[in-house]
Amino acid sequence: MIINLQNTTEEPMKIRAFLKSKGFSHRLISSAKHEGTMRIEGHKVSTTDTLEAGEKLNLQLPKEKSDPEVPFSFEPLEIVFEDENWLVINKPAGLTSVPGPSNREDTVVNRVKGHLKNNGSKDLIPHVITRLDRDTSGVMLIAKNRLAVSVLAPQIENHKIEKKYWAFVSGTMAEKKGIIDKPIVRSEDGIHREVNPEGQQAKTRFQVLRQYGDYALVEAELLTGRTHQIRVHFASLGHPLLGDQLYDGPMEMGISRQALHATSLKFVDPLTEQKHEFKVAIPEDMENLKNV
Repeated sequence: MIINLQNTTEEPMKIRAFLKSKGFSHRLISSAKHEGTMRIEGHKVSTTDTLEAGEKLNLQLPKEKSDPEVPFSFEPLEIVFEDENWLVINKPAGLTSVPGPSNREDTVVNRVKGHLKNNGSKDLIPHVITRLDRDTSGVMLIAKNRLAVSVLAPQIENHKIEKKYWAFVSGTMAEKKGIIDKPIVRSEDGIHREVNPEGQQAKTRFQVLRQYGDYALVEAELLTGRTHQIRVHFASLGHPLLGDQLYDGPMEMGISRQALHATSLKFVDPLTEQKHEFKVAIPEDMENLKNV
């Protein structure tokens, strides 16, 4: 891939320091130096050279080779947004995010690989940024190349990507808004997660949008990103999600999977400094719960 980066500061910078300021990892800088090419105004340069204020660095990175153990899938994707670095999709419930032992043929990653191939991309390793559980639907962010995932790393590590979900939870919520601050750990069976003081810090901000008799629609925002976090947190309060069999949610409410949908996503593109916000409507099985 080829990208142009401008030194927008008022001071000259060594190219290595400039790339680090843009979020390039040490590994990516090394790859750019040894496997790619760097030019300023058509002249080849190295990481030890200087990029003057206002100058542009033309950077060509080697393409990422496709993993032969992750086959292409040409099943459809619902694309919300796409540019040269990012792909935002609306994932349906039932579709796994990444390949695993039980499914290496048709996941989000396989479908994105197929999409990239169909569009002539030379980089064929999708990087899932906001993974969703198989039976959770909604908006997902995928980086189309290793440059994008590298420069987004600080936002990922500092939880600066804003992710909001809608969920239907069982029971009557006594508190209408708040923050659930309970550490989460993997349970002994390796499948469940559970609240445990020895676990990793986990925080979920929530507010009740509407109470429907014996269940409620809530908006939940992840302040951390633990596996099954929303599901575990509400189950720990005695309000498991409707349809969430794994965490003892009620299964007779007209939905056969956890009633959880990623409704919105916000992030800043580090390469352009542009703010992005995406929203996707809840699917029919959850919409029906609003009409009961």
